[in-house]
Amino acid sequence: MIQRVGEAIVLRVWPFHEADLLVSLFTREQGRVKGVARHAMRSRRRFGGALEPMTHVRASYAERPKHELVRLDAFEILSSPLSRPVDYARTAALQFLAEVVEEALPEGAAEDAVFRLVLAVLDEMQVGRVWMPVTYFALWMNRLMGWMPELGRCVVCGLVLDPRDGRGGTVWYSATSDGVTCGDDRRAGSVALSAASVADAQRIFRGTVKGLAEEDWPKTRGVDLRRFAVETLERHLERRLVSARALERG
Repeated sequence: MIQRVGEAIVLRVWPFHEADLLVSLFTREQGRVKGVARHAMRSRRRFGGALEPMTHVRASYAERPKHELVRLDAFEILSSPLSRPVDYARTAALQFLAEVVEEALPEGAAEDAVFRLVLAVLDEMQVGRVWMPVTYFALWMNRLMGWMPELGRCVVCGLVLDPRDGRGGTVWYSATSDGVTCGDDRRAGSVALSAASVADAQRIFRGTVKGLAEEDWPKTRGVDLRRFAVETLERHLERRLVSARALERG
């Protein structure tokens, strides 16, 4: 049996045998793992509120030979989404983060860049921000997974699409095809991504979520950019993200 202690983020929790809970964790050193929290539904002594989704914890757990599930022994809360009142939009955003990480990452593969991304986004959500952090997260998850197309060039004719050169900067994308196009080469059923949103995407990839989140970023800003990021995620995951629909209603 191997004892481990390390940082982790709680993704999902399900009822398991009797009073046990099955927990999906995103750990810093081992990536996604699943484990059993024995008697967690009966006693809160070892886990308390640490089993709430998207809680950042220091987890103590044991790996057993020939067992797919680890044994969860104790969690120490490092930060919790319940440390301040949670409204509908922030709840939906937290569910979105959890669902994307759960679906995008294989079990047992460490992804330190993704772990740092999630923590940075959670820090901004902790102080009540939603739309900038969730947009930042969705775009960066596409980039870290290798799914982000180049927004500055038409994939068909090679035209440079730069909002600063006087030729517009609006690009067109299809939820079923790779890359973006200029207006002349747009595919049937393509959707426009505005020059302003392309510029925001470029700034997101150059800046930090902390710096960008200080700007005024209401829900109405970058709606098309979030839709583009979500549809790109869904195309590569080959499934609809339930939490993304809830987020749209936030």
